[in-house]
Amino acid sequence: MLKPYETHFKSEYLLLPAMKPEPQTSVDTLKQGKILLYPTDTVWGIGCDATNDEALEKIFALKNRPVEKSVIVLVSDINMLGRYFRNIPDVVFDLEENSDRPITYILDGVHGISKHAVHADGSLGIRIPKNEFCINMIRKFGKAIVSTSANISGTPTPKTFSTIDPVIVKGVDHCVDPSFDKKNTGIPSSIIKIKPNGEFTLIRK
Repeated sequence: MLKPYETHFKSEYLLLPAMKPEPQTSVDTLKQGKILLYPTDTVWGIGCDATNDEALEKIFALKNRPVEKSVIVLVSDINMLGRYFRNIPDVVFDLEENSDRPITYILDGVHGISKHAVHADGSLGIRIPKNEFCINMIRKFGKAIVSTSANISGTPTPKTFSTIDPVIVKGVDHCVDPSFDKKNTGIPSSIIKIKPNGEFTLIRK
């Protein structure tokens, strides 16, 4: 059964340490419609405002990736997740509460996100990162951001900053200080596709 996201919101999602200096530069980059290279809780990603069509087009051009391919989006918490889906299957809340691994959920019925991020069937891959830097940055920005692997399309996903293609590093508008990647796993998230009725399929472990 589906329940409105508000009934699940927990105040402890807001209890985070004070902002560090670096995220503000990233936030300014996002607000200006530019793209940035940043560490997530899994691997390094290229990001932008997930509601900005032109910013997404810049990312696709940099990665040499077809614009019709969807991308993953990050939100800071359950409350922000609820902005883009009217209802969220209960299993999402259960998994978020009980899983230590980063999980990307593919959910139906998204709204308010760039058409370039959304899959052709109307679904969206979305994740709440288990990473203080990302959560702080997204919360201060106030909207969802794109997270696509920092590689040229068709090449291996770089696990560390040192393995990112220089073309990518030079092609973004801002690169986050590599010291902020100390807690990323270097392993892509699990991906679970969840239907509105709660039935789910594991796409990637």
